[in-house]
Amino acid sequence: MLLVTGGSGFIGSHIVDALAAAGRSVRILDHHAPTAPVPGGVDVQLGDVRDPATVATALDGVTAVCHQAAMVGLGVDLDYIADYVSHNDLGTAVLLKAMAARVRAGHGPSRLVLASSMVVYGEGRYRCAEHGLVAPGPRETDDLEGGRFEPPCPVCGAPLTPEPVPETAPADPRNVYAATKLQQEHLATAFSRETGLPVTALRYHNVYGPRMPRDTPYAGVASLFSSELAAGRPPRVFEDGGQLRDFVHVRDISHANVLALTAEEPVPGAFNVCSGTPRSVLDMARALHAAAATGTPEPVIAGGYRLGDVRHVFADATRAREVLGFTAREPFTEGMAELFAGETRPAG
Repeated sequence: MLLVTGGSGFIGSHIVDALAAAGRSVRILDHHAPTAPVPGGVDVQLGDVRDPATVATALDGVTAVCHQAAMVGLGVDLDYIADYVSHNDLGTAVLLKAMAARVRAGHGPSRLVLASSMVVYGEGRYRCAEHGLVAPGPRETDDLEGGRFEPPCPVCGAPLTPEPVPETAPADPRNVYAATKLQQEHLATAFSRETGLPVTALRYHNVYGPRMPRDTPYAGVASLFSSELAAGRPPRVFEDGGQLRDFVHVRDISHANVLALTAEEPVPGAFNVCSGTPRSVLDMARALHAAAATGTPEPVIAGGYRLGDVRHVFADATRAREVLGFTAREPFTEGMAELFAGETRPAG
């Protein structure tokens, strides 16, 4: 039996589908009832991962855990800081404590796969022509107000060239959500060290696809843009649209989780789960516009910015390919068309 916490959510539900399709026995633990159809034979338990009794029951007979349950979003509003810490870090701690007790008793799960995020990196990897690899600090408000969006070299102030971020890059979370995701990794690493149980941390990059949440502060930028187009409004692109990201389809994310959960031997460590191809936010908005009906408004570069956003962060896919055996398979253009088509159908 494989336990998927958060298995009713956007990403978790796709992982459940993929595991069930592979013939695996699956249990969902989620405090929300599934909104998508659940494959036959999947055990659904409703409850909060922060509740020890609930977690203890959910772990009965479980051989591996896929921990997806989390409060998501940018996490820049400090009014919600306690909620992020409670859902993401306390919830993870309760789960790990229960797993550790079972490992000590000799009948615990054999591995943990943790949903992490590219946000743990903060800004991406940058190279200065004179000073080599450098780590720019948070962008200054005065620069952002003046439309100077590219971070300069912290040594000489010269322009920088962004590069793919490897898993060995130092962590530098820039907002509340990022801080809680990094803490999840730290807790899981400490748990692994104490119990010997292997932990795989999958650092998702910008995930999109069917079942994305719509029109909420927690929706990804692709979902927000798609919803705007479906409503006949132009997507409003922050800054100048040149921010580079790696947009990866949710079915690729679920494939990476299946690999990590079902590999003959556990594959510990952190892995970038990404497409391997950086694209700008404006490129993504234009791809959605191309998928929309004729006459829909074109994306608008609105300027402005959000504190806590980073300029460029995209992934080095090498380790996931060579160690985990993961390569993204979903085409970007077709994936964006599928996302927009979902916006034109009723939710559910």
